[in-house]
Amino acid sequence: MERELGSWSENVLDYFLNTNQIKTRDGAEIIWYHAANTKSQMKEAIQSGAHMVEADILLCGEEEGNGEPIMAHPPETNSDNTLQAWLNEIVNTKKGIKLDFKSLAAVKPSMMLLEGIKLDLRRPVWINADILPGPNGSNTVVDAKRFLNTVTSFCPDVTLSLGWTTGWQPQQCNKGYSWAMVKEMAQICDTLTQPVTFPVRAALVRQSKSELLWLLQKSNRYSLTVWTGRHDEYSIEDLLYLRESFDKSRVYYDILEPQNSEFRKAIGIEV
Repeated sequence: MERELGSWSENVLDYFLNTNQIKTRDGAEIIWYHAANTKSQMKEAIQSGAHMVEADILLCGEEEGNGEPIMAHPPETNSDNTLQAWLNEIVNTKKGIKLDFKSLAAVKPSMMLLEGIKLDLRRPVWINADILPGPNGSNTVVDAKRFLNTVTSFCPDVTLSLGWTTGWQPQQCNKGYSWAMVKEMAQICDTLTQPVTFPVRAALVRQSKSELLWLLQKSNRYSLTVWTGRHDEYSIEDLLYLRESFDKSRVYYDILEPQNSEFRKAIGIEV
């Protein structure tokens, strides 16, 4: 499905190709800045070479029910940055954005703020939440139905980033994404019209190849975004195996250093 140039649901590769920021339709070309939450991190992200800027949103004063969306990742509950201030800065760049929600409370007030700057923010906008329990997942999921209803009622023209809660244990056999997990996700996404990317944990992907290939084959609207926990152990070979198995235009890599530079070097992309 062709997405309007400059729309929030425009394919990330199309947007950055059309604005001459990347050279090929390869998800590995997209550079990410992760957790651009504080004012200093936000400033660093804006000045960086990143194409996509990811940040986390909580509701300050959630208990009162009328709090303001702020930029913070649990266990942090305070921030020197609000979503309003963050958007006011990011709108002056050419970067795409990914907003990550850990609870439902912050979603509606955040969508209202986004809706208010729609005409000034003509680039990819991804909205992320973990809506299903995944391998070794212990964190609380965000209610899928309410999350999707809220996001799509205010901002139907976004890319949805829908994931699973996961865990990873060292010195153990960590199981990957099961058939039941990917089939439940496919069922939820089947009725959606938006592009959907599935965030998948790098250390769990190799053992989930068949399941994830099946999921991507369900729709050309779907892609994967590979991410990693700070202490996860996985090899560059795992990433290269994934790259050989999947369409290069449908897998993005939001991974940490030093693996990010090592991976880009291994596939011949300038670091």
